[in-house]
Amino acid sequence: MTLAYVGLGSNLGDREALIRSAAELIGARRLSSLHETDPWGYEDQPRFVNAAAEVDTPLPPRNLLVHLLDVERRLGRERIGPRWGPRTIDLDLLLYGEETIDEAGLVVPHPRLTEREFALRPLSELVPSLKIPGNGTVQEALAGLQSQP
Repeated sequence: MTLAYVGLGSNLGDREALIRSAAELIGARRLSSLHETDPWGYEDQPRFVNAAAEVDTPLPPRNLLVHLLDVERRLGRERIGPRWGPRTIDLDLLLYGEETIDEAGLVVPHPRLTEREFALRPLSELVPSLKIPGNGTVQEALAGLQSQP
């Protein structure tokens, strides 16, 4: 079993219900509180609700990613429109144990994790002292973002 962390986000439909349904479908053993956040990357869209989930998984990283994408589809996610645009649900594999992975279509830790307060803040509720491979702790990464002008 491997302890993995997944970022969850939604800005279409019943955002909170979608986050909670996704957390259940991915087998989250813990879920952070829900945070309403401004859009990132593409700003002309509704605000998001974001959370982080802790998942104890027997799946290897690639299979876990496939499972996350399947849950997105089951909850109505369609990959149309602009990149970072509106979506019913978005599930990002943020961390997978202590592994660093760089393969086609799978990069762990998530390549923009340390740039995204909407991912770091909920993750810091669950595991503030967890090391992000190559980037210090979750809490340090969040503090670094918050100190930027």
